[in-house]
Amino acid sequence: MRIAVVHGPNLNLLGTREPEVYGTSTLDDINRALAALAADLGVEAEPFQSNSEGRILDFLADVRDRADGVLINPAGLGHTSVALLDGLLAISRPFVEVHLSNPASREPFRRHSMITPAALGVVAGFGVDSYLSGFRCLFNHLRRHRNPDS
Repeated sequence: MRIAVVHGPNLNLLGTREPEVYGTSTLDDINRALAALAADLGVEAEPFQSNSEGRILDFLADVRDRADGVLINPAGLGHTSVALLDGLLAISRPFVEVHLSNPASREPFRRHSMITPAALGVVAGFGVDSYLSGFRCLFNHLRRHRNPDS
């Protein structure tokens, strides 16, 4: 089993970008934690980050044939991008949306996500644990889908 992990715009700046909002963990820290969890679960995590909407859409189309599901932190694109929603729907893979902060407790424009209605679920507000919880939930969903008795 393989889970693609998509990190949206500006997440490459984690660790120094607004640490009071996003914490001090870097993107490398998050990817290492996900790789360790994936190894514990016996699956692969394939991380990808871009500040470009087009590159994210290209990655999603490319990963379609090798990933069973997608864990995505859309960052600011979640609030604005119909193209991202369409790209996720086009690959026909289940996905979980994650956020380090809690968008519902922030500025009004952050309280709506274009992709949430199509997501299996959303985990937000727990820092790195949002990623780890979302990954585990997606893994459990995929495992049950493959083997309904587990």
